[in-house]
Amino acid sequence: MTHGLKSANVADCAADRLRAAISLANVVVIGAQWGDEGKGKITDLLSRSADVVVRYQGGVNAGHTIVVDDKVLKLHLIPSGILYPETICLIGSGTVVDPKVMLQEINMLLENDIEISGLQLASTAHVTMPYHRLIDQAMEQLRGAQKIGTTGRGIGPTYADKAQRNGIRIIDLLDEKRLRDRLIGPLEEKNNQLTKIYGISPLNPEEVIEEYLEYGKRLAPHVVECTKAIHAAARNKKNILFEGAQGTLLDLDHGTYPFVTSSNPVSGGACIGAGVGPTLIDRVIGVAKAYTTRVGEGPFPTELHGSINDQLCDRGGEFGTTTGRKRRCGWFDGVIGRYAVEVNGLDCLAITKLDVLDELDEIKVCIAYELDGERIEHFPSCAEDFARCKPIFETLSGWKCSTADCRRLEELPFTAMNYLRFLADLMEVPIAIVSLGANRDQTIVVEDPIHGPKRALLSS
Repeated sequence: MTHGLKSANVADCAADRLRAAISLANVVVIGAQWGDEGKGKITDLLSRSADVVVRYQGGVNAGHTIVVDDKVLKLHLIPSGILYPETICLIGSGTVVDPKVMLQEINMLLENDIEISGLQLASTAHVTMPYHRLIDQAMEQLRGAQKIGTTGRGIGPTYADKAQRNGIRIIDLLDEKRLRDRLIGPLEEKNNQLTKIYGISPLNPEEVIEEYLEYGKRLAPHVVECTKAIHAAARNKKNILFEGAQGTLLDLDHGTYPFVTSSNPVSGGACIGAGVGPTLIDRVIGVAKAYTTRVGEGPFPTELHGSINDQLCDRGGEFGTTTGRKRRCGWFDGVIGRYAVEVNGLDCLAITKLDVLDELDEIKVCIAYELDGERIEHFPSCAEDFARCKPIFETLSGWKCSTADCRRLEELPFTAMNYLRFLADLMEVPIAIVSLGANRDQTIVVEDPIHGPKRALLSS
């Protein structure tokens, strides 16, 4: 088994090499597990070489944490590319936007002296209204033991109204008559729902209109026509980075339904959420932790309990950016990993939080499942079948030393390299980036991480 293992020091030249690697390339970055894989840091790294960063789905139910000069910035809607003054950051049509939260993020960025003139918001993005949050929380409470694990931020109800053609869009917040015409009927219906089904006090239409018109006034300087802006950038040969929220296994159509989000985080969602054709996409990069986590309810075959779970949670800081909930931790799951490679068409992987495994004597990787006495190597589409899957593990040696200061692949312990090789071979996709901590410089970029033959970097 042979492997190409050239590396570069991020602090010295990774940004330059990445810029060259994705020259004239449009790249999608997705989560290859259940979200929380560290996409924010990887997107931040790639954003240095991007002219435009587009967030294409999800809402404030997602979140990513960026550490810059010891400052911790938590963003839910605004792409991390906002940290680069020359980069355009566009929140696309496929997102659902809570304008109150977005304005809070804008204020936080301004307080940290971060330029936001490049921030753009699609006029056709749908708006999360106050009744969406109330209904989301009430529905989850009524589910009882059958709860999904929603964040309660109103995302599902917002997408439901969008599908029912009953939603409010950003463009509606810019004109009082249009907002009033669009809102009065739906709000009457929602107030009936709130009072008669959930026993919640109704919302005052005039107060809602006044509040959201004010949001519209403050956001107006950032509002653009989404597809027009993206295609103008494409015609001018700009590098476009499409950023997905959540992860593959939370995809509405291709995830662990019903324990999923209400949109499409997979790479194909970029085309719909941004308004581009698939021929515009040049590369797809998947981000996966060196182990697995998930937040909320739903089956999790490799989930750990006890001291190892606590160790991973504590060392990895596994608490949700959006909810603060403690994440469930487990061993790396190669079955869902291979599935993510397939449904996203991944060209390469970024492996994050390798350093979290530094203290373990041995590390397990799920290579297949046992379902009703039969070995299977595919992800079952039925949640009940998935819940019965038992992981089949292969055990690898740990390295029992710190990797946090490694900046080149050659500096990694031999057993850590073996672990990465094992993951690359198991998932049949090259590993292009290895992250070893929260800070920007705690990153190893493998030689030619994006450019070149598909699946030919750190795999055999």
